[in-house]
Amino acid sequence: MSDRYDTDIPSIAPSGFGLRFLGVGGKGAKLGPVAVLERGDESLLMIDCAPGALDAHVAQYGRPPSNLYITHTHLDHIGGMEELFHTMIEAAEADPRQRIRVFAHAALVPSLQERLVCNRYIRAEGGVNFWDAFHFVPVDRGFWVDDLWFRVFESRHMQPRFCFGVALPGTFVYTGDTRPIPETLSDVADDDEMIFHDCSVRANPAHTGFVDMLSEYSADLLNRIVCYHYGSEAEAERLEQHGFRVARALERIPLTAARTGEKPAKVASISR
Repeated sequence: MSDRYDTDIPSIAPSGFGLRFLGVGGKGAKLGPVAVLERGDESLLMIDCAPGALDAHVAQYGRPPSNLYITHTHLDHIGGMEELFHTMIEAAEADPRQRIRVFAHAALVPSLQERLVCNRYIRAEGGVNFWDAFHFVPVDRGFWVDDLWFRVFESRHMQPRFCFGVALPGTFVYTGDTRPIPETLSDVADDDEMIFHDCSVRANPAHTGFVDMLSEYSADLLNRIVCYHYGSEAEAERLEQHGFRVARALERIPLTAARTGEKPAKVASISR
């Protein structure tokens, strides 16, 4: 169901925005799928927190993230939250204002509680709640970070209301783990947004394969898609041979195209 009520909120996407992948995910990848929306050289929003994401973020930006969005609760997407908890609870004890804002769809709260929180002694010393380390913000159709409104939408992964993508209108769409979602993308990616899409060489019941892409998506959508969550460099090269653009670890992809009227490079070799 469309949530077009939020379209009166202006798309704000000044130049200098980019999406940097700390990890591209997939079986055999060094780091699971973790992307960071940058404003200039600064981290604005980290998407998911795979094991090792904290170290990768600190290595890139010199500090933990200020804002974190969780797409879903598979451990390759939230397995780094325990390490983040220990780092941030120590910071919060020194200064209670030092808390990361964590955004997640309200439907994920029970699963987050089950996987991360249900432990009386989250620290050996006791006396600490898991969410004491964070400023947890359950969301529904969207949320604000500074002057930017981010739109939240449901992906197709495992079961209904299990995975939720995120979009900055007019700038980018990030699917999270998903099967093809052509109807959803026709709504949330209707302003020339660059689309970052779960895609590997072979499809399975939880993830998209490149044949699914060719079958389900229009040429316009295909020309704006950047693939992540593939399994290896060999898979990345295979996707490129079929004409797809592929994100690589630590690559920064500029997000100014949608605001300047320019389009991403065409996927010239895709054939149906």
